[in-house]
Amino acid sequence: MNIEQARFNMIEQQIRPWDVLDQDVLTLLTQVKREAFVPEAHRALAFVDTQVPLPGGQSMLEPKIEARLLQELEVTRDDRVLEVGAGSGYMAALLAARAQRVTTLETDATLAALARENLRRAGVVNAKVVEADGSKGLPGEAPFDVIVLSGSVAELPQALLDQLKEGGRLVAIVGQQPVMQAVLVTRTGASAFQRQVLFDTVAPRLNGFGEPTRFAF
Repeated sequence: MNIEQARFNMIEQQIRPWDVLDQDVLTLLTQVKREAFVPEAHRALAFVDTQVPLPGGQSMLEPKIEARLLQELEVTRDDRVLEVGAGSGYMAALLAARAQRVTTLETDATLAALARENLRRAGVVNAKVVEADGSKGLPGEAPFDVIVLSGSVAELPQALLDQLKEGGRLVAIVGQQPVMQAVLVTRTGASAFQRQVLFDTVAPRLNGFGEPTRFAF
């Protein structure tokens, strides 16, 4: 397989048609090597428009989903980012290339170790993996400019919304199969949040997140 040709095709045939037009994001996708974060057994799927299986029943999201969420967040060099669901570490690597610092939470010890090693091998120095319950966030280090849920939840935990700075942004895939939506939430005041639906999709449930008990909005 010609890896660079496969990467080019992924960007031009999958990602750009999904309205990912930010040139900085597109360039970043050529610089952060996705194949280095894909488990060896599934390396052939690195550039395919599909979820890639990970240990513990988790998955890497489709490349177009990752790219679109990254674009919508408009991460800047001064941003402190919290990711929930480290997976293979790929999304953390993308975020770290644009942010000041990234902390990614993972409940599964195997995945946490995988993400930590992948980030180390990729030379990412401003991202750390913490083995913790992502549904509670990281209140000791809050507030965050950006929060990313790299998987689906039935509803958005208030604990995570409360850890956003005013003006901060959160993206998540919310709902239950077969109906889920990627949403962007912006904190507009002490107890005010603006929610925007981005697109319909389906993603695996994040570890540690249960089914709905109440609605956050």
